[in-house]
Amino acid sequence: MGFLSRIRRLISGQPQLTGGIAILAPVSGDIVAIEKVPDVVFAEKIVGDGIAIDPKGEFILAPIDGTIGKIFETNHAFSIESPQGLELFVHFGVGTVELRGNGFKRLAEEGQQVKAGQPILSFDLAFLRDNVESLLTPVVLANMEDVKQLDKAQGSVVAGKDVIFTVQM
Repeated sequence: MGFLSRIRRLISGQPQLTGGIAILAPVSGDIVAIEKVPDVVFAEKIVGDGIAIDPKGEFILAPIDGTIGKIFETNHAFSIESPQGLELFVHFGVGTVELRGNGFKRLAEEGQQVKAGQPILSFDLAFLRDNVESLLTPVVLANMEDVKQLDKAQGSVVAGKDVIFTVQM
């Protein structure tokens, strides 16, 4: 277990974690290796490790129970922190920031407590497909220093139902 996670648990009185923490798919689609995202920040794991999803559907859901940290002004990405101290970052596509919010709608607010599977953002897949470099949607753990092991799933996933990775802290 990472030092920061131990300190957080000690201060908050949280019990020691046993077993893994399941992270659900925030969007439906096919899992793709994070290294295949055409953006060096994600492909080289600069912001953290995880997976990407080639998306289907119209909603981006909370992948875990937690608190929304930041929702970008352009509504294409958000961060969420779990009660166990996991910090996740969900970023729809590559080149989406240049759309200045077009194709996205905010459904939740910063600081809001959410449950896994709750809609955070909606998106217009047809519009985005025609206007961005890539639809691959990275889901990354920002605080890898607190993670002992990351077990990644493969194949197709359904948003809010299927596990994309399991985290051991």
